[in-house]
This record gives sequence, C-alpha cells and structure tokens, in this order.
Amino acid sequence: MSLDLSNPGRTIQAGVILMGQTEILDVAPIDFLHGISRRFITALPVPDEIKAKALDIDFHWVTEKGGPAKLTSNITMEATDSYDSCPRLDIVLMGAYFPGYTPSDADLGFIRKAADECAAFISICGGIVPAALAGVLKNKTCTGPRELIPQFPAMLDPSINWVEKRWTRDRKVWTSGALLNGLDLMREFTKAYWPELAEAVIPLGGMPVRSADYEY
Repeated sequence: MSLDLSNPGRTIQAGVILMGQTEILDVAPIDFLHGISRRFITALPVPDEIKAKALDIDFHWVTEKGGPAKLTSNITMEATDSYDSCPRLDIVLMGAYFPGYTPSDADLGFIRKAADECAAFISICGGIVPAALAGVLKNKTCTGPRELIPQFPAMLDPSINWVEKRWTRDRKVWTSGALLNGLDLMREFTKAYWPELAEAVIPLGGMPVRSADYEY
C-alpha cells in the first residue's frame, strides 16, 4: 500500500529520475518540497506551530548505474542512487531529457516500478514522454508542453486523454506543461497534501498564483 502523504508518519522518500541530459528547470521544482522539509523550515520566518508540521523528507537523485548525471547548461551532478540501490519512492518526479536520447529498457522498467510503488508520480514538461513510453499513463488525463500536445496522440500512448493545461492531476499522477509550469504544479501539489504548510511558506517566495488554464 502506498504512503498517505498527508499523514506520512515516517520520512518521505522523494526521488528524481535522471536520464540522458535532463533539463534543469524541469527538475528544480523538487525544491518546493525541500522548502517545507524539517531541515529547511527552521530557518524561515514562520510560526513555531507551522515549523512543528514540517516534513521529514529524504531526497534521491537516481541514474541507471548511480553515476554522475548530465544536466543542461553544462552541469554535472552526483547521483545518490542507482536503479538497483534506490529505495521505494513515495514521490517520483521526472523531467525532459535532451532530444536525441532514447530511454533504455532499464529506464522504462525503473519508471514502471517507481510509478507502481509511489503515492505520487509527477511529470514536468517533456518528462511526459518517458512516462508515456513506460506505459504508466494509460487512460489518464495528462498535459505536456503546450506546443507539442497536438503531436502526442500519434507519438505516445493513444489511451491518454490530452488537455491543454498548465498542470493536471489524475489520481496520483500529476503532469505539467513546459518548464516553469512545473512550479505551478508543485504549488498545487503542496496545497493538496499539506495546506497549512503551503499557506505559510509559499507566499515567502513571492510566487504568482496562476490557474491551470492558460490565460495568456
């Protein structure tokens, strides 16, 4: 049984799956969770009763063999886990890989395993592609990069219901449009599971509130 994220009762295991050359802005929104973690919230100007509700979260950066990951803008980062060593993840997040990469059988197998075991599966921007190729979005309502949505029915799983939104939620699957729409998604994700923390912490970042619909 997957974890009750609203009342976890233990440390939450959050993981970012990295393959190919991942786009930084796609995976950076994982830091939204760090902002409500116990290790960070003590430094924020919020009431003690809010700090007491902070979450214990372990973060995992996962590559196939546990080796360094290449990200865009010439960044190399050390992974914390391989597909074999990674613990069961409660929250899974993945972004786009740079064009030209083809997910391996190992990539797709780990995505399927992580999606099956987790309490929340998050796809940001082109992260929708490997998720769909792995078959974890069957019969789900999803979104992705706005300009590519017309191409996706033919490219990917035909059972997916594609909508043009900044973000969507279909049960435990959350998907977003391109790049900074991942922040829109993570704001709503945080509000859905931990509303008191979200209400106290999100305004500190001066982040604009945008609806799921594209107003412009």
